Amino acid sequence: MRGRHDGDPAQDGVRRQDVAASSSRFDRQPGGSRADIRAGPIPHPFDADSGDHAVNRPQDGSRRRKLRRVVPVLCDTQIRDLVGIEPFEDCEHRPGRISYGVSSYGYDVRVGTRFKIFTNTTSGGIAVVDPKAFSPDLFVEIDTEETGRDHIVIPPNSFALAETVEIMEIPRDTLVICVGKSTYARCGLIVNVTPLEPEWRGKVTLEISNTTPLPARVYALEGIAQMIFLKADRVCATSYADKKGKYQDQDGLTLPRVDGDSV
Repeated sequence: MRGRHDGDPAQDGVRRQDVAASSSRFDRQPGGSRADIRAGPIPHPFDADSGDHAVNRPQDGSRRRKLRRVVPVLCDTQIRDLVGIEPFEDCEHRPGRISYGVSSYGYDVRVGTRFKIFTNTTSGGIAVVDPKAFSPDLFVEIDTEETGRDHIVIPPNSFALAETVEIMEIPRDTLVICVGKSTYARCGLIVNVTPLEPEWRGKVTLEISNTTPLPARVYALEGIAQMIFLKADRVCATSYADKKGKYQDQDGLTLPRVDGDSV
């Protein structure tokens, strides 16, 4: 009875040659993986045959496929020059405060003083959150300028709407995504902001969720989230301003709207 490794000597020789060829191919590719041995050379995900991009030439003089440009993320100097942000702040060390201002490849916005916090409805009964028929009765409004405090408290497993201090104006060839700051994320506070589309203008409405079973503080006029600016290869045919988006030029915290709602 033959074992698992027994076989025809001629066939074994062929297999050894195949493995040697595959190993040689693997050795020629820096950063290769075992998948390269099995499947052969894997094309670069950005390889393209178009002729208007720079050629990546190896030191041996051979010609590789031309690489398509990767969508760039704006750096600090580009954000300062290309994006409308008012007031614009440098990222300075501010002891005792959650950081804000321009960073290497983003901008950390501040949360303002106005908040709307989910609460039981004052009208009684069972409340249903309906984005097409949203009731202001679902919120209690707090302004830290009126309370004299530097923070608000979001109840356990609850939610608040807020606004940025900054007014932003997005270029036509740029899309902005937002992520929460690590300081709040480590406390179970999640910031959700939908993408800021090309040529959108206004203060950003922030959605803040307290995912913990405990009350959580959010500090007014301090950092809350980071905006990341993605510059496209081509200018879009239709911008947010062109289609007269319903949240254009919002001057602060704005509740849900659907098309046809009066502003």
